[in-house]
Amino acid sequence: MSDSIPISEEGFARLKKDLEQLQAERPEVIQAIKEAREEGDLKENAGYDAARERQGLLEAKIAQITSRMPMFNVIDLNTMDGDKVCYGATVEIENVDSGEVRKYTLLGPDETDYVKDSLSVFSPLARALIGRQVGDETVVHAPKGKIEYEVLDIQFHGSSIFKIG
Repeated sequence: MSDSIPISEEGFARLKKDLEQLQAERPEVIQAIKEAREEGDLKENAGYDAARERQGLLEAKIAQITSRMPMFNVIDLNTMDGDKVCYGATVEIENVDSGEVRKYTLLGPDETDYVKDSLSVFSPLARALIGRQVGDETVVHAPKGKIEYEVLDIQFHGSSIFKIG
């Protein structure tokens, strides 16, 4: 992965909000651990084990987000435009063999959960599509073999993708 991770202004704001919510859960988890400890024997204390596991997951998620913050390249989606597939583009593609048509919006890996039918720009499919234009074909090397796609359409919806996704 690159030293720089693209993320939209909206995605960055939502990620910061998620981080704040995770940090706000800390006292609740600490209290649950304290209460479970007070129940006695920790060897067979399911409540204690569950609270410790929850704390571990919470701290891991907080650490993951905070460690990535300095790497984010925050981008205004409303400034994105063009006739080539790039970050922020919504691209319609057709599987040349099956005829299946799909539409994806290319976003940073930390914001794809926020937008329906989005794809990380670091995924194999997105990497194969970046730089392509309408009518171009590209091959993706997938676990089940080579898949050829044709670019049917490229659009830029700006920050509205967060409202419709």
